[in-house]
Amino acid sequence: MGAIVSGVMQNQALVSGALGWFVAQALKTLIDLFLNHSFNAERMWGSGGMPSSHSATVCALTVASLLKYGVQSFEFAISFLFGIVVMHDAMGVRRETGKQAQVLNKLLFEDFLNLDGEILTKKLKEYVGHTPLQVGCGAVLGVIVALVVNSMYIP
Repeated sequence: MGAIVSGVMQNQALVSGALGWFVAQALKTLIDLFLNHSFNAERMWGSGGMPSSHSATVCALTVASLLKYGVQSFEFAISFLFGIVVMHDAMGVRRETGKQAQVLNKLLFEDFLNLDGEILTKKLKEYVGHTPLQVGCGAVLGVIVALVVNSMYIP
């Protein structure tokens, strides 16, 4: 078991991506605490919000792959294209899904249609996507995390 943990910790790209996600989620939780004056544990693992943990994760992975393997490597190519898809999706389809959830929640739970929960028993998740600013901040955070992790891996 120790060899597995040691091996994982030696994987710079994996550590960067995981740490990018964790730092973004922690910041998201702290920002929510500051703005709403109450702790919401769901923010630690939930999607949506500032900064985008999706962007932080894929940008940290991409920059770590670039620094470790170079611009011509398949690791960089895969992580770069994966990152583009993830960030585009966060601002597009997932953001629109959140907007639709807000509208449906208003219709179904705020007496506009007054269906008494016949269709839904609880509200739909509204925080599933990101604004371009949230994605941009997550991307910058991911780059910073990858650079910090890279500085720790230099022999």
